[in-house]
Amino acid sequence: MSKTETSSDVVKSSVPGLRRNSVGLGGTVIMSAAIMGPAVSTFFNPQFSTPFSGYATPFVYLATLVVTLIVANGVMEMARVAPSSGSFYTYITRALGPRAGFTTGGLMFVAYALLGPAEVGLIGSYLQVTFQQEFGIDIPWIWIGLVPWVFMTILAFEGIRSSLKAATALFFAEIVVVIILSVIIVSHGGAHGLSAEPFSPTASPQGMGGLVTGFVFAALSFVGFEGATALGDEAKSPHRTIPRGILLSTLLVGAIYLFGTWALAVGLGRDGMNNLVGTDTPWNDLAATYAPWMKWLLILAAVSSMFAVMINSNNGIVRIVHTMGREELLPRALGKINAKRQTPGVAVIWQALFVLVAALIIGTLSGGLADPLGGSNLYGYLGFALTCAILPIYALANWATIVYFRKRPDFNWFRHMVLPMCGGLLMIALLVGQIIVNQSPPFNWMPWVILAWLTIVILGAVWLRHNRPEALTRAGSIMATGEVEE
Repeated sequence: MSKTETSSDVVKSSVPGLRRNSVGLGGTVIMSAAIMGPAVSTFFNPQFSTPFSGYATPFVYLATLVVTLIVANGVMEMARVAPSSGSFYTYITRALGPRAGFTTGGLMFVAYALLGPAEVGLIGSYLQVTFQQEFGIDIPWIWIGLVPWVFMTILAFEGIRSSLKAATALFFAEIVVVIILSVIIVSHGGAHGLSAEPFSPTASPQGMGGLVTGFVFAALSFVGFEGATALGDEAKSPHRTIPRGILLSTLLVGAIYLFGTWALAVGLGRDGMNNLVGTDTPWNDLAATYAPWMKWLLILAAVSSMFAVMINSNNGIVRIVHTMGREELLPRALGKINAKRQTPGVAVIWQALFVLVAALIIGTLSGGLADPLGGSNLYGYLGFALTCAILPIYALANWATIVYFRKRPDFNWFRHMVLPMCGGLLMIALLVGQIIVNQSPPFNWMPWVILAWLTIVILGAVWLRHNRPEALTRAGSIMATGEVEE
């Protein structure tokens, strides 16, 4: 080995890699935007905030967008200097050490891997109820959910470009429906005329407390903004493309949320908005009132949004598991590449089996595989669990930004200290709020399950340190293109 050759170079040369330079800026935008799921988040998430923030829910989404941009700053800064398919795992390893990185990988597994079975449950239960109402037939949700599961796996095998092409088509289809219906509602003047009051905090029926609680639920709509980071090995000029993709997708989807929630508020009116609860389907009612011809377009947009979330989150976790396999922190087989398609075939199979087994087991325990309640509970329970796992990762990523940049010549007090500190504290506050708000079973014991899993992962890192220190030392060594491009 020459003196100029690094361990990273050795890993790269000896292990087949993912297909380089296969994703442009548009692909990175779609990767993050589709995971956030504009249609599914607009159609199903605001009514979880409205029991608390009511008519002021659009203001809550505006505040959440600002907070997300603050948190995204740290993620974008780390993506600029350390792009990798390992995403947060690599960022935190580079800044805080291999044990912190390994622990992050464990949390990321929960945060990303659970999105697959959650979407199987949501698609299945939503279509089961729809088929019952529209055609009088009853197909168990698990059989419906297996259809997108099969297509998710096939697309993952075919490669990131096939997945992103599908996600792009689904994404544009869903946002067109959201925007058109919102425009129709606004053009009709809503229920009682147009008003900017929903963007005022004073519109909250429960005051500041309602705004804070509503914010906790609104934050779920922005989870996944960082999805583009998993394309660090496959994006063109990743040092520039990944940060820009994160920023543009967050602004784009955030704007859709703001317009959509405002249209929802003016379409239902103050009383209608304040009376919404999580089990309601207000957009179905709005379509029936303002544009009956859009009923099936609305249903198709919702399903396409769920599927786009499913395939993009699956691509993210597959690449993280693949990276940890290449660095031998997970079984080496997970780091293997399919030579023909240049895709992480073993990791794809492993994740597909995990999604199927998790959906079957948790769906059975949540209400059964035939009752739509089992599918909807599967989505709700796993959604809460993965949120409890990903919020600490966001906080760690912002802390990593401070540590990583403080000794660099390009250190900037605002971008590398003030914003990351604020972002980390906001994520911890949001996590605490999420736990406080959800006090009914099984939500009240889910944080303890995440804590137990975290303990197991930490013990695994300790075991690696004592038994396979060379593997732990390699953590985070696989980078996308080497040093930062100035």
